[in-house]
Amino acid sequence: MCEPYSMSDGRGAWSPSKSTLSKAQAVMAAAQGSGELYRDGFGMIASENIVSPMVQRIVSSDLHGRYAEGLPGKRYYQGCDDFDTIESIGIDLAKKVFNAPFANIQSTSGTVSNIAAFKALAKPGDKITAVSTADGGHISHARMGAVGLRDLNLSTYPWDEDRMEPDVDGACQLIREIQPKIALIGQSVFLFPTPLTEISEAAHEVGATVMYDGAHVLGLIAGGVFQDPLKEGVDVMTGSSHKTFPGPQGGFLISSSEDEKFHKKLNNAIFPGVCSSYHLHHVAGKVVALAEFEEYGQAYAQDTVANAKAFASALASEGFDVLAESRGYTASHQVLTRHGELDSGAGAKAARLLEGAGIITNMNMLPGDTKAMTPSGLRLGVQELTRVGMDQTQMEEVASLYARVLLKGEDPQSVKKDVKQLKSEFQIIRYCFNEDNLNGYPF
Repeated sequence: MCEPYSMSDGRGAWSPSKSTLSKAQAVMAAAQGSGELYRDGFGMIASENIVSPMVQRIVSSDLHGRYAEGLPGKRYYQGCDDFDTIESIGIDLAKKVFNAPFANIQSTSGTVSNIAAFKALAKPGDKITAVSTADGGHISHARMGAVGLRDLNLSTYPWDEDRMEPDVDGACQLIREIQPKIALIGQSVFLFPTPLTEISEAAHEVGATVMYDGAHVLGLIAGGVFQDPLKEGVDVMTGSSHKTFPGPQGGFLISSSEDEKFHKKLNNAIFPGVCSSYHLHHVAGKVVALAEFEEYGQAYAQDTVANAKAFASALASEGFDVLAESRGYTASHQVLTRHGELDSGAGAKAARLLEGAGIITNMNMLPGDTKAMTPSGLRLGVQELTRVGMDQTQMEEVASLYARVLLKGEDPQSVKKDVKQLKSEFQIIRYCFNEDNLNGYPF
């Protein structure tokens, strides 16, 4: 009979050196510092969000160290029965939430979803059309990113700066001229729905597959407040599970196709194409987030867009240069502001000043900028502030705090006290299964 495990025998005994233990302690302290920063401040980066207490719990579960290669009922490992249940529920929920006949929920990010889609839809050397990064396209749509990784031949759409969308006539003409394998739509800077019907018709005329990267607006799409790409001619939609869709970090691959052979092609592009272990704890977190979204997603999406519109109007009233005034500034969660001359670095300076006040944003290229590290603008998102219960009244208060830092020249540290005070009233995470009213910033 084996003797019980004892720390005294040296196996895993507590004996760390101060130098090695201190490194782990430094990591823990930094993680706590990050949690405090967002607890006390305004998280307003458009690509971020916070997850519900239930999602937090399942992401920390035993699933974090497990494997389940394959699909439910067709695994390469034993011990997957429980995860089969999880993933099957998730696939059904994703189909329902996105109103689609096909969904794969395994992808580890939006970019990985894009790589998988490119693998399924095109071969190296094939042509692709997409939005330029200078006009707000994502880096995975560029030669420097996934497009280059798959060695696709990229052409970019002409851009309508006033409407902040692809020039429809020019995009259709480009597609008809070069006849790409993939016509890709979608951006990182994403204020308004894209005129998809016209572009999709042109793409299908020349035999192209229409792909839509909805990473930023996926929650707004599922909430029915943005556009429904799959009903407007899109064949494949990719997206992130952690922006306006408020789940853990990961991705989705969704299709309007009813063709089971095509479904198999998309599934194979994820596994074994670009994922082996696809992070079961995050997949399970997505499934919980999907269930929460089925219940609360429409209200969350509506409130997010309403807050973005109110925030943009309030910034404009304070005297900021808010883009797309002629279109009501925004129809998404995003707001764009310009803070100086093109390529001046004014956006970077504004972001640093705001950070000093506990307002976390990111600099961003705007139309006319050519240098990613010295742009003139900011890209702002209200999805996290909405998630903790702020409404249009608070958006006016937030805009006023921006003005105090950037227009009135107040000391950011002085403004930071008022930021912390306002944020202290909005700590409970909403639009989720949270009957105990738990804090959204638990660390």
